[in-house]
Amino acid sequence: MPFFVLSILIQVCLVIHILKTGRPTIWIWVVVLLPMAGTIAYVIMEILPELMGTRTARRAVQNISKTINPNKDLNRASFELERADTVENNMRLADEFLVRNQFAEAKALYEKCLRGVHATDPALMASLAKAEFGLGEFATAKAVLDRLIETNPDYKNESCHLLYARSLEILNDIPGAEHEYQALAKYYSGPEAKYRYALLCKRLGKNAEAKKLLEEILSTFRTSGKHYEHLHKEWLGKVKAEL
Repeated sequence: MPFFVLSILIQVCLVIHILKTGRPTIWIWVVVLLPMAGTIAYVIMEILPELMGTRTARRAVQNISKTINPNKDLNRASFELERADTVENNMRLADEFLVRNQFAEAKALYEKCLRGVHATDPALMASLAKAEFGLGEFATAKAVLDRLIETNPDYKNESCHLLYARSLEILNDIPGAEHEYQALAKYYSGPEAKYRYALLCKRLGKNAEAKKLLEEILSTFRTSGKHYEHLHKEWLGKVKAEL
């Protein structure tokens, strides 16, 4: 069968599948106007997840989707906020801005949310602190985190803890930063906290302690498998450079 005829048959089958399964009609135009690329995109993004249903497949589809349309989630969050000005929709859009390092936009939305019954919401406060830190407002970030702990004493979040330690270090509260890094090094799930603690030790002239921490990080990489190494490869390179 000629390739052209086979291509037409595949397109017809996919259009029927799109209509029967209630997919967005934009897919019809993608498949028809971009026969090869459109067909491949539809199969990967719509059909394979149904057939496989695994976390890996979903992650692969998400990565492909972001490559094809990097602003999809941002646009959707913006649309949802225009449709309904709720705290949830404001926070979703703020989170998208935060991921893109658009800290000023994220900050404005988080502050808008932190009112009334949500004035001490720990997740909102944690995100606001990240936005302030991204803007270089380190004292403000620390103040937000101080208030977070004051109003939510049972709230535990390792990324907030690390942000607090980094803020103290930048603000030159070295004893405070060292204390926080010591605590973080005992439980933080990735290598970043221990790496930053090693750098602080090196800065304080505690070279033996710094070397010990860096070697502990390398040991964790050796025993944690390829997935851990892939997930934290940035820090592995930095640790090797320090050693």
